[in-house]
Amino acid sequence: MRNNLIYLSFCALFLLTNCSNGEKDQNNGGSAWLSPIAGTSINLGENLNLQLNLNEKADSVVFFADGIKLGNSNSESPLQISTSKLSLGIKTIDAKIYRGNENPEEISTNIIVKSTLVPQKLKYSVQATFNHDTSSYTQGLEFHKGFLYESDGLTGESSIRKTEITSGKVLQLTKISDEIFAEGITIVGDKIFMLTYRNALNLEFELNSLKLIRQFPVQYQREGWGLCNDGKVIYSTDGTNSIYVLNKDSYLQERAIEVYDHNGPVNELNELEFIDGMIYANIYASNRIVIIDPSTGQVQAEVDLTNLYPDSVRKMKDFDGFVLNGIAWDSKGKRLFVTGKKWDKLFQIKLSKE
Repeated sequence: MRNNLIYLSFCALFLLTNCSNGEKDQNNGGSAWLSPIAGTSINLGENLNLQLNLNEKADSVVFFADGIKLGNSNSESPLQISTSKLSLGIKTIDAKIYRGNENPEEISTNIIVKSTLVPQKLKYSVQATFNHDTSSYTQGLEFHKGFLYESDGLTGESSIRKTEITSGKVLQLTKISDEIFAEGITIVGDKIFMLTYRNALNLEFELNSLKLIRQFPVQYQREGWGLCNDGKVIYSTDGTNSIYVLNKDSYLQERAIEVYDHNGPVNELNELEFIDGMIYANIYASNRIVIIDPSTGQVQAEVDLTNLYPDSVRKMKDFDGFVLNGIAWDSKGKRLFVTGKKWDKLFQIKLSKE
């Protein structure tokens, strides 16, 4: 609820600001937007008309959405574009109006791209059950060359570890400074990149030895939650409905994806795994895993794991923080592993259509 209120407040402020700017342009005799009106909602895939009221004839007008070219026109006639290639969320629509050798006149508006797709409901079956170390408050989980790599959270208890799948035995462990609350990890080449919760630090470890190579300040002051990568870029979460796309070498942010389903923004995005072109995400404090198209932010499918390992069976009702968290994928063996914070079991599951 807190994240939804923040999101709605941000939307209201953002749209009000842009509406005010549009009125200012019109009142000053400049060109103005006829369509879309600031704050217009449109469903992903629908066509959108771009049309201006030009204060004087233009040689050409070029339209952009968040810096990506949509098309161009040389008249006041509407230009129709498809939103199928846009990502979800608030999009700034810019028009650059060219006349002779003058600097282009620039005006902006905005739209909210939403999803109407109802996520496909998947079912699961348990293929195997393994032991899991109950000392680990699981934050990040990765499969690599037959072993699991896991980040263990909580202040004063955080660590990074390599474990044997079948027995759950911890083979290597590096303790992290007591003041640091470790969060998600992802393996990039011969290194492991780690987020921290509220320490405003990123950590980098050597994969083979789990030795800490360096720690460095975060680029933006926000919480660190989950990580994964597709071999080209890194994806990061902060507990909102945003997934941040980072450069895999510099760890600097390049862009952001807003995640939506048919009900609106999907918040509490936590631990991530990249599987066959899609991002799988734990929804914090729930038993739900959503499957996200990274090109749009649209939730394509979801699975409810409530009955996988219920509280009544785990006998952990006294601490609701021991939630489902941790997704790992063996791309060669096509094995999907899930676990939870301080769970004593790791499950290999298979997803299928209902």
